[in-house]
Amino acid sequence: MKVGILCAGDSELAPFLPIVGEEKITEKALLKFYEGTIGGVDVVTLFSGVCKVNAAIATQILIDHFQVDAVINAGVAGGMNPGLEIFDTVIATEVVHHDMDTGILTDFHPWLETPFFDVDPELLRLSKLAVDKMQPEYRVLFGRMATGEAFIADEGREAILEKFDPLTVDMETAAVAQVCHANGVPFIAIRSITDTADHSGSEFFEMNCEKAAGIAKDITLALIREMAQ
Repeated sequence: MKVGILCAGDSELAPFLPIVGEEKITEKALLKFYEGTIGGVDVVTLFSGVCKVNAAIATQILIDHFQVDAVINAGVAGGMNPGLEIFDTVIATEVVHHDMDTGILTDFHPWLETPFFDVDPELLRLSKLAVDKMQPEYRVLFGRMATGEAFIADEGREAILEKFDPLTVDMETAAVAQVCHANGVPFIAIRSITDTADHSGSEFFEMNCEKAAGIAKDITLALIREMAQ
C-alpha cells in the first residue's frame, strides 16, 4: 500500500517531514515529493500550493507517477458552521465546489448524479476508528467541506452557508476529490480549523496555522496506522 498525503502549504506539510524524512525527494512540475514510511506504510507527501489547479496537478502526479492507492488531503481550513471552534478538526464525508455552477458537473462531463464528491467509505470507517481511540484529546466532526478560490471572511459567507451548509471552507479539497474520483482512487480530507466567523481574517489563519496543522497531522497519522492494520 502507498498513500499520498497532500497539503496545500509548506506550513501544513512541515509537521510530516520529520516523520517521513527526506531521504528520497522527487521534483516534478515545480513540486517536491517526499517519499518515506509511516507505521510500515509507504507514503508520498508534498505541499501543492494554494488553489484548485495546483492541488489537481499534484494529485494527478501522485496517482500517475507514484501510483498511490489512496490520497489524504491534510491541513487546515476555515470554519463555516457556527458550532465550530478554532482547532476543531473536520473529516470530510463529502466535498463540493462552492464557486462553480453545480450544473457544470452534472449536465456536462463527467455527468455526475450530484455536484458532491463522496469520500471513500472504507477510509471514512477507518478514520472513525482512529478518532475513537484519540478521544477526548481532540474534538473531531464529520461532515461536508466546500472549496473555492477565495479566502472567506465575512463577505460571501452567508451565501455559501445557505447554498451548501458546509462545516468548513478551503481552496483545494474539492479539486483533489474530483481528480481522485476521475481516477477511481480512494480519497479523504482531514482539516483543522484556523479561523471562524467570530475570529475571521488572515491574521487568525497565520496565528493558528502551525498548531492546527499539527493536529491534522496527528489525526492523519492515526488514520494511517488504522490503514496499516
